[in-house]
Amino acid sequence: MHSTHTLAIEPSSDGLGPTRLVGSTQTRNLPQARSFRAGPGRHRSVSADMTSRLLSGTMQEQAVLICKAHLFRLHPTPEQPVVLAQWVGAVRCAYNLALGQCREWHRSRRRLNFASQCREVAALRTEFDWRHDVPVHPMQQAVKDLDQAYRNWWAGRAHAPTPRRRGQHDVMCFPDPAALTFQRHSRRVGEVELPKLGWVRLRRNRAIAGEVKSTNVSRQAGTWQVAARYEHDILASKLSGLPAVGIDRGLIVFAALSDGTMIEPANHGKRALRALARAQRKLAQKNRSSTDRRTQARRVARLHRRVANARKAFPHKQSAIIARSHGLVVLDKLEVRNMIRSAAGTKEGPGTNVQAKSGLNRAILDQRWGMFIQFPIEKVAERGGMVDKMAARNSIREWSACALVNERSRNGERFRCMGHGHVEHADTNPAKVIKQRRDTALRPVKASDRRDVKAGISRRVA
Repeated sequence: MHSTHTLAIEPSSDGLGPTRLVGSTQTRNLPQARSFRAGPGRHRSVSADMTSRLLSGTMQEQAVLICKAHLFRLHPTPEQPVVLAQWVGAVRCAYNLALGQCREWHRSRRRLNFASQCREVAALRTEFDWRHDVPVHPMQQAVKDLDQAYRNWWAGRAHAPTPRRRGQHDVMCFPDPAALTFQRHSRRVGEVELPKLGWVRLRRNRAIAGEVKSTNVSRQAGTWQVAARYEHDILASKLSGLPAVGIDRGLIVFAALSDGTMIEPANHGKRALRALARAQRKLAQKNRSSTDRRTQARRVARLHRRVANARKAFPHKQSAIIARSHGLVVLDKLEVRNMIRSAAGTKEGPGTNVQAKSGLNRAILDQRWGMFIQFPIEKVAERGGMVDKMAARNSIREWSACALVNERSRNGERFRCMGHGHVEHADTNPAKVIKQRRDTALRPVKASDRRDVKAGISRRVA
């Protein structure tokens, strides 16, 4: 028997948008061999975080079951986007109809369940010909997403469900893995077979390293994409022998490592501000009902999408570089949500320096600090390492050698200890302090054995 960590994906409140990783621990026999239907290639996947038993060496062998998704860009024929647009419209319509029905029933103190609404979806397909051409599984999955959205709302994890809008929620999910087949023709070219549509060409830049469980087809900024969700086993039998490193995140320097390495920020959003402002001014000048406005709106959407992709790629690349050379990564624990709160205040008590705080919030969001926590956790753990987070309080005022805290120690990019006269770079010193706090008695009690809630890693071992 092997103790297995599962890294699952929990959908957002309405079944769309960003997802978060949720881990659990299972105990099961590791299969001797596994056949993968997703294609001939194999790709090294991401594992969940290792447990403390594995870190201490008491666990000799551990199987890690991961749940991951790869995103591929579709290159459909001129006729296929029309059919896909009709399908996502029908799925969105089914979701909104089910939402309206739930609202009416809840006002009368009655409740609907997922099974009854799915039966009504099947009945609607027989009454309308245009619905009969749409696969039934994505429509039923939309109703299931609505049911989960209500559960999240009642549990206090999300807001109340809202209707899906065209252009923002153009997505449909195929939950049955038997209905889809992936093929790879060359290093960069592949195909996916969709029910009732046939083969659709895609850009296959990587192999799927496991068994496909479900597939999402979506349209973002006029581009069709398919996300293949799969599961894969990784056997982690020993710890990584690579050295530890502390990381301090910032704005002028994206990340400063305790070994002296400095990662300069990419500032993708800041670089695109001028182009976005120019494109949005042109959009505001267009007639609302004109074709030119729709064309300009797609251009603005493509610019936003390009910035989002670049922001995501940068922490991916930097996390991979760090994971290859370090076995233990200690990050500063920052409450980003509190740091980016607006300073506007209220009508009775207006805030001060609102414009400056708005610029600071924009700069923080441009760095994607949250991704730079999630990605190292995945990439370092795959190689048998571990990622921990330590409280960053007073780390910029404390000298790493003697733990002396003084507000006058930092002066621009130079840190000078007021007690001993030690001089060091003002960004490297906090990284060393964060690294030392993990292994010293000065480590805060609240952070001593705590895991990140977002990572959702359970450390229960059978």
